[in-house]
Amino acid sequence: MFLIKKCGMLRRNSNLGQVLKGNGKMKILAIADRVHPSLYDYFDKKRFSNIDLILSAGDLRPKFLSFLVSMLNKRCYYVRGNHDVTYEEEPPLGCENVDGKVLNHEGIRILGLEGSMWYGGKGIEYTEKQMRWKISKLRFQVWKKGGVDIVLTHASPNGVHDGKDLCHTGFRSFLRLIEKYQPRYFVHGHTHASYGYGSEKVTLLQQTKVVNAEGYYVFDIDPLVRGRKKVLKRRG
Repeated sequence: MFLIKKCGMLRRNSNLGQVLKGNGKMKILAIADRVHPSLYDYFDKKRFSNIDLILSAGDLRPKFLSFLVSMLNKRCYYVRGNHDVTYEEEPPLGCENVDGKVLNHEGIRILGLEGSMWYGGKGIEYTEKQMRWKISKLRFQVWKKGGVDIVLTHASPNGVHDGKDLCHTGFRSFLRLIEKYQPRYFVHGHTHASYGYGSEKVTLLQQTKVVNAEGYYVFDIDPLVRGRKKVLKRRG
């Protein structure tokens, strides 16, 4: 299990068997954008006692991430949302930024990409060209890890859970990423149901489940199940 020291740092036990539940699956808590009352004001540790890992898709206060890590005693990986400009000065304790990385957590390969579509440059924002370049720089890491299981982003893929305004437009390069690497899950935030972007939480895109983690969403993934072992070149 994970242990939290007083300074907020985590010490990980690499024994996969101690982390996974009896059915071999890892239970993941995905969060984004909005602090759900069940995770703060009315937090009940017993309700989330079976969580193995926390993934944050951005636009949440650093102190909230630190709170969850402290209460659940689990590791948290995050990417910054377009509003997370304070993270450099005040990073969440016990959490790791996975932007621009492909890491393996207890058999689950996670790729991270921060930010939203560029709409003025005041926040964590990228043009389509810049995001395409960020993804291209990850090719060697993906190849080295043998593929990707979860893609963690703030923005959504173009045409999936996104909006019509520039800020909430999804990236076309995310569609190509899904087509090429076929992750099992694509977890994002950024688009709020309260803003009129729809209430659909999960959409199947090819073989990938695209999850809008606004508020929170819990899902299971089996570290022992692999997709394609080789990263294939995109057709055409």
